[in-house]
Amino acid sequence: MTPIILDCDPGHDDAIAIMLAAGDPAVDLLAITTVAGNQTLDKTTLNARRVCTLAGVHDVPIAAGCARPLTRPLQVAADVHGESGLDGPRFGEPAVPVVGEHAVDLVHRLLQEHPEPVTLVPTGPLTNIALLLTRYPGDAARIREIVLMGGSTERGNVGPYAEFNIFVDPEAAAIVFGSGVPVTMCGLNVTHQALVTPEVVARLEDLGGDLGPVCAELMTFFASTYKKLWGFEAPPLHDPVAVARVIDPALVECVDAHVAIEVVGAHTRGATCVDLHGYLGEPPNAKVAVGLDAPRFFDRLVGALEDLRAGQVS
Repeated sequence: MTPIILDCDPGHDDAIAIMLAAGDPAVDLLAITTVAGNQTLDKTTLNARRVCTLAGVHDVPIAAGCARPLTRPLQVAADVHGESGLDGPRFGEPAVPVVGEHAVDLVHRLLQEHPEPVTLVPTGPLTNIALLLTRYPGDAARIREIVLMGGSTERGNVGPYAEFNIFVDPEAAAIVFGSGVPVTMCGLNVTHQALVTPEVVARLEDLGGDLGPVCAELMTFFASTYKKLWGFEAPPLHDPVAVARVIDPALVECVDAHVAIEVVGAHTRGATCVDLHGYLGEPPNAKVAVGLDAPRFFDRLVGALEDLRAGQVS
C-alpha cells in the first residue's frame, strides 16, 4: 500500500479523484489538502468536505492551503466547474471538519512522521507543493515522488499551449519541476483518453445509494461544459488519472523527458515544453504520461467507488 497525500482544488474531476484515492486498497490516503484553483480556497475546501461526507470518508484529515498563486492574482475556472466549483448535484451540509494546520505545515509534519517516503499527488495548481519545497527544503528527501495532473505534450485548455493547473501558477510549477524530486506529469494528452462516455455514466448510476447518482450528476454537468466550451461529446476525467498512475503504474504509460515551464511568454504562459526528442540537450526531469489503458482505468475507478458504497451500507 502506497502512502499518498492528495493536494486538490475540487472541481468535478478532483471529486472523483478523492473517491478513487479513498476507495482503492492500493493506496493509503494520509491527508487531503486544498488549494485555490478551480474555485477560491474557501469553495475548494468546502467541496473537499462535501465529497468526503458523501463518500463516508471521515478518517482522513483535510487542510486548507494557499488562497492565491505565489506571485499572480488567482484565476478560477467557473466556466468549467460553476460558481460553487461543484455545480450540478445538491450536497447536504458537510460533516467532515477542516484541521487547524495550514496544508503546507500538515504535509511537512506527515512527511516527517511517516516511517517511509510519501507520494504527493497534486491535481490542482502547484502552489502548495512549491511552498512546501521552498519552506522545508529537507522534505524533498521524504517525498517518494510527485505524480501530478497538469500540463500537456500538445495543446492547452486555457490558452493555445497552457493547461489550467500550470497556467494558474507557472512559477510554482517551475519550482516543482526543477526541485530534483521525481516527478510524473499526467497531462491533457493522456487525460483526454479517459472519456466519461454515457456507458461510464450508467455504471456510476448503477452504484446506487447517494454516491452513484451524485457521481453521475457531477459527470453530466461536467459533460455539458465540455460540450459547450470545447465540443467534446464526452468529458475527460483528468485528475483521477494521476491517482491511477500511483495505484497501478501499468495503467499509465510514461516516457522520460525534460519539461520546462514557460513563465513569461506573451502567448505561451504556463506551457509545459516537453522535450520528447532532446532538442534542449537537458537531462530528463520527469516521467511524462503518453498512454492510458482506459478500460482498466474505469474498471479500477468503479471498483473503488463500489468499495466506498459497500462501506456505507455494511
